[in-house]
Amino acid sequence: MSSTRQFSFEFFPTKTDAGHEKLMQTAAHLATYNPNYFSCTYGAGGSTRDRTIDTVKHLNDVIKVSTAPHLSCVGDTKADLRQLLTMYKNSGINRLVALRGDLPSGMGMASGELRYANELVEFVRKETDDHFTIAVAAYPEMHPQARNFEEDLRNFATKVKAGANIAITQYFFNADCYFYFVERVRKLGIEIPIVPGIMPITNYTRLARFSDACGAEMPRWVRKQLEAYGDDTKSIKAFGEQVISEMCERLLQGGAPGLHFYTLNQAEPSLAIWENLKLPR
Repeated sequence: MSSTRQFSFEFFPTKTDAGHEKLMQTAAHLATYNPNYFSCTYGAGGSTRDRTIDTVKHLNDVIKVSTAPHLSCVGDTKADLRQLLTMYKNSGINRLVALRGDLPSGMGMASGELRYANELVEFVRKETDDHFTIAVAAYPEMHPQARNFEEDLRNFATKVKAGANIAITQYFFNADCYFYFVERVRKLGIEIPIVPGIMPITNYTRLARFSDACGAEMPRWVRKQLEAYGDDTKSIKAFGEQVISEMCERLLQGGAPGLHFYTLNQAEPSLAIWENLKLPR
């Protein structure tokens, strides 16, 4: 694996034993591509905490790929977080993705002693010094709850300066927004690697709904082509693979320090892009 670029795959914890078994088979397959690490999400308000912990330990210890659990401050006390950090540290986990976290339906403003990701990063550094490589989220098209783009840039800079080592972006479909975001935050003194988050296109309806909710703008020409395919899953996947592969090629040629694939617990869509790009194994 190239030392100058980082490639990683993200999973979510499953709800059933059968789902977990399938996820581990997917992860074992992806591990043969020698990614730098895996990451594992954490449900709204910590709703999947136990399953996240179990999944992270299995990926790290059995699949043998360094795994970064998502850590959220929504709904957790400092004591809760301290306990989690100690457990992860004692389990040989040395990476984290530090997030404010999604607010569970009806929660309103964040609850818990820490309200924002920069406070969580500060807390992790205070509690564990430099044990963890900390990743934070970046939003090239602006966080959907930010008041404006300038404020969002400042908030991003604040959480990076709190002690983050790397940033992973929300997925996007327009390379220009990534390059512009990087250009702007570099002017704010941010020098850490900002890795593009990549979402393969396999299902139009679900992806369009999710993209609208999280503020990832799908170009009109892409939407219209996907709409035209209707229920033709094969054509949707082929077109999506082409669009995302071409975007990833442009990102890497433009200096992106790697790619972080949102796998949705599937190997093939991400690997199709990997193979198109002729990435190292």
